[in-house]
Amino acid sequence: MSAPGVLLVRCDASVSIGTGHAMRCLALAQAWQDIGGRAVFAMARSTAAVEERLEREAVGITRLQAETGSEDDAQATIALARTQTAAWVVVDGYDFGADFQTALKRGGLKLLCVDDNAEAGHYSADLILNQNAHATEAVYEGKAQGVQLLLGSRFCLLRREFAAWHGWSREVPERVKRILVTMGGSDADNFTWRVIDAIRLLEEDGLETTVVVGGSNPHVDLLESAVRDGGAAFSLQKNPSNMPELLSAADLAVAGAGTTCWEMCFLGLPALICVLAGNQERIASTLASRGIARSLGRSKDVSIAKIREELLSLLHDPGEQQRMSERGRALVDGNGAARTVSLLQDKLRMRRAGAG
Repeated sequence: MSAPGVLLVRCDASVSIGTGHAMRCLALAQAWQDIGGRAVFAMARSTAAVEERLEREAVGITRLQAETGSEDDAQATIALARTQTAAWVVVDGYDFGADFQTALKRGGLKLLCVDDNAEAGHYSADLILNQNAHATEAVYEGKAQGVQLLLGSRFCLLRREFAAWHGWSREVPERVKRILVTMGGSDADNFTWRVIDAIRLLEEDGLETTVVVGGSNPHVDLLESAVRDGGAAFSLQKNPSNMPELLSAADLAVAGAGTTCWEMCFLGLPALICVLAGNQERIASTLASRGIARSLGRSKDVSIAKIREELLSLLHDPGEQQRMSERGRALVDGNGAARTVSLLQDKLRMRRAGAG
């Protein structure tokens, strides 16, 4: 079997848009590497932490000098794909709309669009991957003929470090001892600070809290001060590389309703989740309606008192924690990235066979 070639990923990251697009595409890039391929990210915006992570993973990075989603961006992406002889191009971001996809397809590229809310309207990519539990075929009525849909939690893109945790079993304790706080890579509005304050007001003996601060978080100094004020019961982890270990060690999480949700589901971690951006609203509402997590709603509407109240309620309900854990594990099996790459390979084989 011939080498799979280059996977070219077009996505961005920043304090305002977060790092979720880049991190789930990293999972796809890792799975591509695992079958012998090479991955390159093309980015118009990024953060130092994201670029450092990509470099550690032997992923190439090319900086594009174009407005995200523009015609110039599309042409620069096409040119780079041709230079790299890319087998597939992956686009992930809300600015890569119908015109961008059409331009890439007219450029002769094989295209996978990683999507969340069907905002582009018309889709001409070869494949659309929407890993969210609320994804349905109905929202993609505007797709071009022949476009294949990869929908739902079977395609959740978990990074390579989670592979070792297949088959791990969580034991839900009678009493919560360890809380994990994580708002993803950025947290522009510093919701983490409010959560720390709420936990300090719980007055629960023996409770330990680990606060994860993403590498693109602009509030590190404030959070370090807040954690120090919390005393020995609080610890802070900056841009950790061992998220599976941190998630598995916790009994309960307070988290943003982004890509971390699927990691928590995979490891069966009960959680309070909060909507930090508009694209997270349906994730939060769907997981709440299925009894997988409790939603605090939009972060701007959530007071410290509300966080404390919801935490107290869930802390003392091991039965609900157990149900959350089991439902989360049933939703995400952790094989989404490998499953997707297998389909990309199949498409390439079909293309080569057709060309013959």
